[in-house]
Amino acid sequence: MLSRKSLPFVLLFLCAGLIVAFRSLGLAGGNPPSKEERILHNIGEMLSQIHYSPKKIDDNFSKTVFRKYLSEKIDPLKNIFLESDIEALRKFETRLDDEVLGGKIEFVPAVAATYKSRIAEAESLYKKFLSRPFDFTVAESVSFNPDQISFPTSLEEKEEAWRKRVKYLTLERYVELLNARDQNKSKEAQTPKTDAELEEEARGRVLKIMDRSFSRLKIKFDNDDAFNYYVNTITETMDPHTTFFPPPEKRYFDEQMSGRFFGIGAALVRDEEGNIKIATLITGSPAWKSGQINVGDVILKVAQGDEEPVDLTGFMVEDAVKIIRGKKGAEVRLHLRKSDGSLKTVSLIRDEIVQDETFARSAIINDSKGKIGYIYLPEFYADFEDPKGPRCSEDVRKEIIRLKEQKVDGIIIDLRNNGGGSLYDVVQMVGLFIEDGPIVQVKDRDGKPQIYRDRDKSVLYDGPLGVMVNEFSASASEIFAAAIQDYNRGVIIGSTSTYGKGTVQRNIGLDRTMGILQPNSELGTIKLTLQKFYRINGGSTQLKGVSSDITLPDVFEYSPLREKNNPDALPWDEIQKADYSSWRYGLDLKPIIKASKDRVNNNQSFSVIRNNAEWLSKQNDKVYTLNLQQYKEEQLQIRNTVKQIDSLSKLPYELAATPLGEDLKKLENDTAKLERFKSWIKNLRSDIYLDEAVRVVNDMIVQDNLVYNKR
Repeated sequence: MLSRKSLPFVLLFLCAGLIVAFRSLGLAGGNPPSKEERILHNIGEMLSQIHYSPKKIDDNFSKTVFRKYLSEKIDPLKNIFLESDIEALRKFETRLDDEVLGGKIEFVPAVAATYKSRIAEAESLYKKFLSRPFDFTVAESVSFNPDQISFPTSLEEKEEAWRKRVKYLTLERYVELLNARDQNKSKEAQTPKTDAELEEEARGRVLKIMDRSFSRLKIKFDNDDAFNYYVNTITETMDPHTTFFPPPEKRYFDEQMSGRFFGIGAALVRDEEGNIKIATLITGSPAWKSGQINVGDVILKVAQGDEEPVDLTGFMVEDAVKIIRGKKGAEVRLHLRKSDGSLKTVSLIRDEIVQDETFARSAIINDSKGKIGYIYLPEFYADFEDPKGPRCSEDVRKEIIRLKEQKVDGIIIDLRNNGGGSLYDVVQMVGLFIEDGPIVQVKDRDGKPQIYRDRDKSVLYDGPLGVMVNEFSASASEIFAAAIQDYNRGVIIGSTSTYGKGTVQRNIGLDRTMGILQPNSELGTIKLTLQKFYRINGGSTQLKGVSSDITLPDVFEYSPLREKNNPDALPWDEIQKADYSSWRYGLDLKPIIKASKDRVNNNQSFSVIRNNAEWLSKQNDKVYTLNLQQYKEEQLQIRNTVKQIDSLSKLPYELAATPLGEDLKKLENDTAKLERFKSWIKNLRSDIYLDEAVRVVNDMIVQDNLVYNKR
């Protein structure tokens, strides 16, 4: 049922739907629009009519899309097209806005015609250079930074760019082979390969990888990929989180959010030669039950029932997964190459697979100062198709109850790398820790801010609370952290700030008219930015994120990975503060923060991580050497730095992290899952960041006990 507050929002949707419907009918005369034109025109209307902060779709917008499509989506390494090709296509530079707003699509076909001829040219170049040995004693270098390279102005420049690219790829694998030979010299019974033989082997490996990649690139314009890239260039130019989903992509997105899908129950991995391999099998799944599929099998092709199989050559794992998954009860045929080299076709019937390893889970950390409950939440998941399906807020509630039964003295919620998800669930989850009150403010482009509240006066857990975050904690994670911080309900522990995504998206099907509120359609779905959310203190998390109360040095701290590093991101702003009161049992965080800061400053591991992280971030934008000796020296320095960070991120002692007994019992019949769960517990025991979080919560427990005694 719709609330009165939501009516203007719905009416806006319906009006946009009517506009889209009339546009789609092609009432202006002429031929009816193609499927691609319907998709693009409908999206153009939605962007203009209901996007939170729409940019004007004009010639300037068109120029931006033109540049980004060619240099970021289609030819990011700038080694397919020539500058003359770009100039020839420049006649479309100011016409793309017309295509979006109802015109005929001509740009993508024109790009395709040029691309197909140039891709064959590039293919002949890499084959040419990989057919003969490279001289790695020459002092030369190459840059792969897209901001530092331009489209070649001549065939000679393009040829030189390809020579350097495949030389660098060969150098990488040549050094790997040299290192492997040196490490195994004493173990090998036969005569080790010579440098020349290893160099030839390295070129052979690169040739296989390039052949597979180009097989995929050559069909880019023979299916929907190039058009989908075009549409997403348009949507992402409006803002980074407005995205077009073709039906398979939307289904995959829903599966990730719900934690369940219909498939065969096999995890896939891509090996160094580009093969899609079976990595693990889920016990009880269709793949496991068949008895015909084994870990290590290579999936060559996938067919839907009796349809023609799709060759997976050059596919990324995510793309292969989308083809293998589908409707429950439908047949999928896998063409496999077994480990003995034999070929086999296996027919499977898809069934429901539950990704319960992506759900909330907990552990107990015993310490001399107290017993800490730890809850790991990888995402704010929810099954929007099934009201009775898994929801993170309900699962976290259950974990808290289980931890309270263990009589924990404090709780840590780990939201590191949690990119967000369900807005409803984050509001419910904050409500587990506070009395009733506002949680977050949400505003559309025209309306007054709407306050999402916790209306339940009960508090499930009222003890010391720590929230772990990092630069990849985004969206709903930031809402949770901000609310806990604004209420002074707990302490935020992690990187200097979180990701900085303060926008709200909603899925809208493209082929609806009066039913535009439906999230799916045969044409595809647009995930459209319709709102921004704000903290209850009035500030936006957009761009700035949530600043941690306690900052811990982080390996990605200096890397340009946050929202603020995207030039198309919406700006930061603030609105009026909501009416709320701080947690009445709130602690004085100043001494707790100071104690942690002193520990971190005196911790050599954190100091080295901080310095090394800054150095590593500068290596990504540098020019790469093609000289063997210099490359080996640079790689040794990078490898040693990364190795040092990895070792320092692990404690010299073990935290007393233990699983809840019922969790082990639940997994005892699934060996693979049990081993992965035990590995997760093992990693917790050596986590330097979790160790400091435990110390912080212990300090909170001490202060809370003093406050409690005074109550």
